[in-house]
Amino acid sequence: MEIQKIFENNQEWVQNKLKVDANYFENLSKGQNPTILYIGCADSRVTAEELMGVAPGDVFVHRNIANMVPNTDLSAMSVIDYAVAHLKVDHVVVCGHYFCGGVKAAMQSQDLGILNPWLRNIRDVYRIHKDELSAISDEEERYNRLVELNVQEQCINVIKTAEVQQAYKERNITVHGWVFDIHSGKLIDLKIDFAKVLEDVMEIYRLK
Repeated sequence: MEIQKIFENNQEWVQNKLKVDANYFENLSKGQNPTILYIGCADSRVTAEELMGVAPGDVFVHRNIANMVPNTDLSAMSVIDYAVAHLKVDHVVVCGHYFCGGVKAAMQSQDLGILNPWLRNIRDVYRIHKDELSAISDEEERYNRLVELNVQEQCINVIKTAEVQQAYKERNITVHGWVFDIHSGKLIDLKIDFAKVLEDVMEIYRLK
C-alpha cells in the first residue's frame, strides 16, 4: 500500500465518523476507560479491535512477536502495570493465533540472530511440554498445540505479576487465554482456570 493512500483513508474514516456522531473525536479525546487489556501478536493479519468487534477506547492493546509476557520485558511489564493498576481493567486477555510465525521459528533449530533471546522464551515452553508435543506426529497439529501452550504459559506469566495478584484480591480481575483461528476467523477460548493457576503458582510466586 502507498503511504499517501493511508492519509486518504484516514480522511475518509474521519468524515464517516463525524457523519454518525459530530462529537465523536471530542468525546474520544476526553480519556479512556477500557475494561480489557489485550496482549496479542504483532502479526499484520491479527488486528485486535477488528477481530473482537470493538471500538476505540474499549480495549487497551499491547502486541509483540508471539504474544509474549517475559518478566524481563519492561514494555510488557509497564503495559500490565498501567492497565491493571491505573486504568483498572477487569480482564487481561492473552491471544495467540494459529500459524504464528514466531512460534514456528522457535520450533526450528536455526540461529536467528537478535531474535534468539526472544524466541528462547517460546522454546522454554516447548521444553516444559516436550513430552506432550513430541507425542503429536502431525507437524501442523504440533505447531498449533504449541501456540495454545504458549498462550497458557503467558497467562501464567501475567498471573505471576504483583499488579494482577493485587487486583485479584481487590476486584477479582480475570485472566483469559484465547487463540485466533486464521482459517475460520473464530476466537477460541482456552478456558484458563485463573483460580487454579493462581493457587498452583502462589507457593513460589506469591507477592505481598
